[in-house]
Amino acid sequence: MIKTKTRMASAILALMGFTFLPGAAAAHFQLVYSPQTTLHRPGDVPLLLAFWHPFENGHAMDMGQPLEFFSVFKGEKIDLMGTLAPATFKGANNEAAAFTATLPVKRNGDYIVALTPAPYYEGSEDIYIQQITKAYFNKNGIPSGWNAPLGLPTEIVPLNKPTNILAGSTFTGQLLSEGKPVAGAEIEIEYLAAAPDMATLAASAPSVGPMPGGAVVAITDANGLFTFGIPKAGQWGFAALGTGPATEYDGKELSQDAVIWITAHDVE
Repeated sequence: MIKTKTRMASAILALMGFTFLPGAAAAHFQLVYSPQTTLHRPGDVPLLLAFWHPFENGHAMDMGQPLEFFSVFKGEKIDLMGTLAPATFKGANNEAAAFTATLPVKRNGDYIVALTPAPYYEGSEDIYIQQITKAYFNKNGIPSGWNAPLGLPTEIVPLNKPTNILAGSTFTGQLLSEGKPVAGAEIEIEYLAAAPDMATLAASAPSVGPMPGGAVVAITDANGLFTFGIPKAGQWGFAALGTGPATEYDGKELSQDAVIWITAHDVE
């Protein structure tokens, strides 16, 4: 079994200088964001890449130059590194280096966007964090491979269509490391409560407060599976901490994490 790591306590201590709602959880989450994940016409979809605490609109961290950034459509890998542009993301308490990018969408089907960021040094814990992140987009409701693993060092594979989850239903994912299921891993769950404005690259005020008991967590079973009941429409993130094969960077401990973002909708 791969040993997973919990960073919650030290992260909270590191952020005590900032003002949060009582009981706020301070979970690092790499974001690959666009307000619309269900698309109806071709074009370039604007993306924001930011490293942040999105549930409570907390501290934003500086991103370095991504190591790899691509999309997959019907098994075809498309390099998106050339679309990256440096940007400044504005959280409630600070500004941080981020990136904008574009996802070209032409044909109907699923577009999986994958980001491997540069490791981020978390001084309060004296470790590096690298959150390998996937986000999903679909054009015109046609399924074309949303449940396919991408062969990343560690990743969460969705077992429900990730752009079309019903609020009040459940989401199930399978955690893989080097292509194999990971049992007993801790999955932190985060709601994008402070959705960014793509014009200003500034976070909005949180629409809900973080859970008073701290981070929402699920544990994978013997097959690497976890299930979470989705209580509210919007974008939800899931992060498996320390499940990647790389454990050291620049002479220090590395937490190589798997992150996935999904979208839930209300039934209208």
